[in-house]
Amino acid sequence: MNATLQALWQETRDSDSVRQRLYQVLRQSIIRMVLAPGQALSEKELADTFSVSRQPVREAFIRLSEAGLVEVRPQRGTFVVKISQQAVLEARFVREAVEVAVAREAATRGLGKPVLADLRELIERQRRCIEPADHDRFFLLDEAFHRTLSLGIGQQTAWKVTEEVKAQLDRVRYLSIPDSTPIDKLIEQHEAIVEAIERRDVEAAAEAMCVHQCEILQSLPDLVRRFPEMFQTSQTPSLAEEAKA
Repeated sequence: MNATLQALWQETRDSDSVRQRLYQVLRQSIIRMVLAPGQALSEKELADTFSVSRQPVREAFIRLSEAGLVEVRPQRGTFVVKISQQAVLEARFVREAVEVAVAREAATRGLGKPVLADLRELIERQRRCIEPADHDRFFLLDEAFHRTLSLGIGQQTAWKVTEEVKAQLDRVRYLSIPDSTPIDKLIEQHEAIVEAIERRDVEAAAEAMCVHQCEILQSLPDLVRRFPEMFQTSQTPSLAEEAKA
C-alpha cells in the first residue's frame, strides 16, 4: 500500500502545498480502493509514509470528512466511510443536472475548434486504454473529458460544483470499470456527446449527456451485490426505482 500511496504522491504537483498534495493523494487512494471502505487510518503511519508532520495529515482528514469520505470517531480513530447508496444517488442527481446544462450550453453556443480537438484527442487516448485494460488511466481521462467540456464554455464554477459533490459517486464509477460498465461503452457515450455538440443539436446533446450520467444507475445494483462489504448495510428505498428509470 505504501508504494501505491507514494506513486500517487509523485503524480501531484510540487508547486502545491503539502496539505493539498496529501488531500489529493488520500482522496484518490480512497476512490481507487487503495484505502478500502471501513479501513482505519493512522495519522502517524501516513505522516511517516510521506515524511511529513502529523498536522497536514490531520487537516487532510478534516477535508476528507467534509467530502464524506472519512469519519473521525472520538476516542476510536479515523475510518474510511463505506459507500452510501443514498449519497451516490444524490451526487448523481446533482451531477446530471449540472452536466446536462453544460452540454446544452455547449451545443447552443458551439465549441471552438481547439476545444473540440481536445475532446476528440481525449476520446482517442481513452480508446487506447481498452486493450491494455488500463482502468486507472481511463478514469483520469474520463475526468479530463468532463472538465474540458465545462471549462470549454467558461463554466469553471459548474466543474467546481461537480467536483465537490461527486466523491462518493467516483468510488462507484471506479468500481464499475470494466465489468459493470465496459470502457468502450463509456467512450461511445462520450463520442455521442461531442458529435451532438458539434452538430449544434441541443436536444441530442442533452439526451446523450443524460444517458451517460444515468449509466451508474444500471451498474449500482450489480456492484452492491458483488461488493456488499464496501457498502453501508442500510438500503435506500429509491435505489430499485432509480435503477429502472
